[in-house]
Amino acid sequence: MVEEKSMKYSKRHGGPYDRGSADSYYGRPFRPHYFVGATYQSKEIAIPVGTDEYEAYKAGFDENEASGNFKY
Repeated sequence: MVEEKSMKYSKRHGGPYDRGSADSYYGRPFRPHYFVGATYQSKEIAIPVGTDEYEAYKAGFDENEASGNFKY
């Protein structure tokens, strides 16, 4: 059973959890980042390891990987 970490993180479009989930869904590599505003239309921020943002990105990525929900 997949632990529902997502309940703990903001799912704001462009945020760390959203970007992790999207990267996994589209088959992109694990690359922790987020956007300060709208996705691809605002500044992109690289996320350092050990931060809350990193954990949110990783949770989004890992949960999508575990669900097997990928764009083919």
